[in-house]
Parts: sequence; C-alpha cells; structure tokens
Amino acid sequence: MSAPNILLVDDEPSVLRYTKTLLEIENYNVETATSGEEALQRMNRGPAPSLIVLDLVMPGMDGLQTLESCKRLRPEQKVVMISCVSDTTKVVQAMKLGASDYVTKPFLAPQLQGAVRRALTPAAQPAQQPEYAVKGTELVDDLDDDLFFLAASPAMKQIRAQAALIAKVDVPVLLLGESGVGKEILARLIHKMSVRAHRSMVKVNCAALPADLLESELFGYEAGAFTGASKSKPGKFELAHKGTILLDEIGEMSAGLQAKLLHVLQDGSFSRLGGRANITADARVLAATNIDVQRAMADRKLREDLYYRLNAFTLTVPPLRERREEIPVLLRYYMNSLARQFEKNPLPVSDRLVQECLRYHWPGNLRELCNVVKRFLVLEDENLLIEEMQMRSKEGEEAGTPAATRGGLKALVRSLKDDAEAREIQRALEDSNWNRKLAAAQLNISYKALLYKIKQHGLSPAGSREFAMRAAVN
Repeated sequence: MSAPNILLVDDEPSVLRYTKTLLEIENYNVETATSGEEALQRMNRGPAPSLIVLDLVMPGMDGLQTLESCKRLRPEQKVVMISCVSDTTKVVQAMKLGASDYVTKPFLAPQLQGAVRRALTPAAQPAQQPEYAVKGTELVDDLDDDLFFLAASPAMKQIRAQAALIAKVDVPVLLLGESGVGKEILARLIHKMSVRAHRSMVKVNCAALPADLLESELFGYEAGAFTGASKSKPGKFELAHKGTILLDEIGEMSAGLQAKLLHVLQDGSFSRLGGRANITADARVLAATNIDVQRAMADRKLREDLYYRLNAFTLTVPPLRERREEIPVLLRYYMNSLARQFEKNPLPVSDRLVQECLRYHWPGNLRELCNVVKRFLVLEDENLLIEEMQMRSKEGEEAGTPAATRGGLKALVRSLKDDAEAREIQRALEDSNWNRKLAAAQLNISYKALLYKIKQHGLSPAGSREFAMRAAVN
C-alpha cells in the first residue's frame, strides 16, 4: 500500500522545511506550496492529495479562502489547519468551513503527526481526547456522576469530533436539539476536553427559576439586597471562574436578564444584586436550548445580539429517532450503568425488546430511553415494558391524526378535558409560586404525577402569562 500524499501549504520557508521534515519522518509523500493560489493550481492539476496541511495566515489568498476553495473543488478533501493560538475567530471559521483539525504554532512533532494520523484515519479520532473506550465501532467517553457520551452513529461521531476541536478554542458554544437528546452531556464532554477541565463546570437551569431569583443565582447578591438576604452570596458566574458555566434552557430567560448576560459576555464583568462594585469572572459560557431560535428571535423572545454573541459555534444534537442504530448500544450501556447504581445484576435485553425499541418513536429521546431501562430494572417485566411502549406508540399515532378521523366528538371531549386539566394545574402552580410539592398537595395528586402532567402539557413558568391570556380568551 502506497504512502499517503500530503500537500503542505505555508508561506514561511523555515516553517515549510521544518513541517515537511516532520511529515517525511513518518514516511508520507510531501508536496509543498507557498501560497493559496499555488495550492489551488496543484488541486486543479490532480490527482487530489490525501490531506492538505494548510497555514491559516498567508498573504494574498489566506488559509480560510484557500480552505473554502479547496472544499468547493473537492468537498471530501481533508484539511488540517496550522494556526496561531490567539486566532480563535478564524479557527472557528475554519472548522465551520470543514477543517478536520488544527495545530497551533509553534508545534512539536507529536502534535502535528497526531493530527495528520487522525485526519487520515477513516474513523477519525478528535484532536484532544479525554479517556474513552472503543467498543466495536462506537466511542464512549466516561464523564462524571456515571454519565457517558456515546457516539455510535456517523452524526454523533461527527459531533464528537467537532466538540473535540471547539473544546480547545475558548469561545461560547450554543447547543441545540430537542429536550432529552443529551445537550448537557455534550456540554460536559466539551468541558472535559478543554483546558478548563481541572476547574468546575457549573450548570444553571434558566427555566427553573423566576427572573429575579435567576438573576441572583447567576450574579449573586450582597447582604440586605432583599428581604432575607442576611449575608452576601456569590453567583454561579463567580463559582465558575476559570471554569465553565452551562446556561441550560437559555431561551426561557427574561429579556432584561438577557441584556445583562450580554454585557457579561462582552466584557466579563457584572455586579451582584444590591452591589455597586464590578466583579470580573473568567467563565467559558456554553448555552443550550430546545427552542426554534429563529422563531424566538422573530417573536422577540430571544435577543438577536445575545444569540449572535452565543453563536460563535453551534452544535445541533439530532433526536434519537434519527440515529436509531445507537439504540441497541445505548440499551446495553444504560443497563450496565443503572445496574451499578441500583446495586443489581444487569438484566438480559432480548432481541424482541431491542426490536420494539428500534420501532418506538422516542419523543423523550435519551432521557426517555434511560427511564425505560430504569423501569425495566425495577419491575423486571419485559412484557409489560413492551406493552407500554406499544400503547404509547398507538397514542402518538392517534395524536397525529386529524380529529375528524379519530372519532369526532370523543376526540373533542378529550381535548377539552386536557385543556381544563392543564388550566387547573397551571393555576395551582402559579398560586404556589411554582412550588411543585405544594401544588401537588393542592391538586391531591402525587409529586411524580404532577411532574408528568407538567411535561405532558408543556407547562413552564415562562409560559404562565401566555397561558393566562389564552384562558381569558377562552
């Protein structure tokens, strides 16, 4: 088998000679070019190189323009960028344009050779690895608290590779995807692969608290700032200093608080609630949401300037139904992980259960799959589990059918009943200031039943005003 051909592009003769030597030591065939224009001429002459190692900053046609032109000529072309560590904006652009990896100058032989090997390997491994296991064709990263990130589909392997690249660039990352797809797990993976891994990662659920409480949670408060504030308390941004902060459900944050957050992202400083002094905190921001961000901006629920500040790089996690090949692997890993937590022996997963899981639509994504495995471990009844999934599948199909073909009057009555139930639950939650345990007692239902109903009807503190207006109209 012949050695891979590498096209090396750099305008600095000394760097060109040094890099060429490092690659030839590894027995690669190396061609060189001193400009982007020369590299494109070589691409047009053919045959295509196995890999292009491309300098980012060059006179004339720079690395980004060269990368874009190369990808236009040959979309599958693999490119490793060589960049300055401070050039984070251009590095992010390079990744968006399709660069496989990047190496910062000055680099040592193992750094360059490792990036080249990863780019030339069909199942390319990302540039900076935490500890991971390879089982068959899947990659598994063990995270804290018995969590793991699993990549068994092409889409998730690509996301993992992108996460490994972006982890080293200290810019905000926006994580998009449906509820339950694993955005928090992806955030933990990014943190673990970053230079901040030895510091804390702090999570804040922006949908769980009213605006005033969320502000004090994020930025802290001074003694006497409000009734009951007997002593000062640092906020999450201070606790995440030199580490990472995850703003989960960022789309639920109030407009006023979004404005304050924007200032923090711009200059890294803020003041505690009731305080006068400015505090500076160096925290990398990861933000996650399941909303349609374009619609949210059009409806003025999400500030455009905040979105573009957060959107230095975006990773969209696909729903489980779009990566069904991962379901059998996830079943195995959830079973082993949860069995350890419950101090039980893992239960066998039959082919029948696997096939039913492959057919099921998984509206709750990974969260729902994990709960199914928990239920299986507790009940130890596979038949009951399969019957429940089949029933939910049938209900889901009926919910997607027009009312006229679903039984007419019965469907209308069911719809009215659901609306009335949602309205009563919403009122109880608002009366208790969203104290779920108190609301459950008022409704005379269990706490778990209330949580299920909240999810079923899509209720949230942010939607209270909208719900009240709709109820008034009705």
